Amino acid sequence: MNFSAVLLLLTFWGRNSVFSSKVLELSDKFIDISKDGMWFVKFYAPWCAYCSRLEPVWAHVAQGLYSTPIKVAKVDCTRFPAVATHFQVRAYPTIMFIKGSNMHIYNGERVKEDMVNYAMRMAQPPIQKVSYADSIGNLKEIHEIFFGYIGEHHGILWETYSIQAMKYQPHNWFYSMSHELVKNELKPPNETSVFVYKEDDIYYFEVTPENLQDKNALNVSMDKWVHSERFGFYPKISRSNINELLDIEKYLVITVVSENKLNEITQTEKDFKDMVEEIIRKRKHELHPKFQFGWMGSPELANSIAMYELTVPHLLVINSTTHHHHIPDDDPILMTPEAISMFLDDVYNQVAPTYGGNSFIVRLYRAFFEGRATVGNMWKGNPILTTLVFGLPLGFLSLLCYSICCADILDADEEEISESHEKKD
Repeated sequence: MNFSAVLLLLTFWGRNSVFSSKVLELSDKFIDISKDGMWFVKFYAPWCAYCSRLEPVWAHVAQGLYSTPIKVAKVDCTRFPAVATHFQVRAYPTIMFIKGSNMHIYNGERVKEDMVNYAMRMAQPPIQKVSYADSIGNLKEIHEIFFGYIGEHHGILWETYSIQAMKYQPHNWFYSMSHELVKNELKPPNETSVFVYKEDDIYYFEVTPENLQDKNALNVSMDKWVHSERFGFYPKISRSNINELLDIEKYLVITVVSENKLNEITQTEKDFKDMVEEIIRKRKHELHPKFQFGWMGSPELANSIAMYELTVPHLLVINSTTHHHHIPDDDPILMTPEAISMFLDDVYNQVAPTYGGNSFIVRLYRAFFEGRATVGNMWKGNPILTTLVFGLPLGFLSLLCYSICCADILDADEEEISESHEKKD
């Protein structure tokens, strides 16, 4: 091996050692010190494939949070089961943010940026106070989405906003500011208001006189509003957030593409995805109350919803209330922006063809479709293993059925043979 190769190997090993050294290895003593400071902990098992896949990402998370007060660590729950029991770990890997006596399980995407942002957000108070007018511009540059409260820190609206900030802190940033500070830039409708900033636009929470008289009604109304507005206009949809998106009671419009292992898509799919995004931007204020848009890089998830092998790129619209779905009659690749807009209008006006639903027959067929798709993916990935997994049990079952069904025939032959011998004697 030449000198340059050795130097490259040592550099690579050293870099990995730096990353891994940022992650603290914990033992059962962690139970006693867990309330000291802030911890971002991965609970894992060595035999878990998902845990092994997360290992390099977790090292980069530790690197990203190294200069913060947050300690990034991991616990081998097979060696220290008392830790898993104490923190009620039921699956591997479980990622948890621990701050004093408060414990929050991370359920987002397992990518470095999302996990670092989550930990940084959870390390702060649920509501952060804005004291300078210039800070609003900085917040717009830092965050694509954030919520804000304008007014004095008392009253029913402030109390309700505080409750929602504590509930949704794992998902979004929440701020408070005085009316005097932002009256010129944000132009709030009242001296006391709640708003959300979403990609260069401000949307205010509508407060009715009835809500101000009923704290419970205001809490329910704001909770529904915050949950509906906490997503961007065109987020990525995956198994981890699709159920939350379906809870916002809007039509969920999904652009279906197929990402490779490097999270890349073809140029045709990119052009279609960009065309849908352009429609969203142009008709943002008109479509926002009716539709929630997003894009999906996994056709398998979309196929499970549609119960059909969709070509990519494709367009899928889900009615979150009835669980019906809509797909365009035309080939999506050939659709123009005008055709897509007409399709969305037909969906909202309930004149577009409807498929699926939530009936017993549909649920039964969906289970069959998902099972068939799972077996198909297993066969594509490893046909020999799939043959062993399904072939051996089926072979054993066939032998068992044969022995049960043919037992009487075998017994009858023996009886006939014995009777024939008796007659000869």
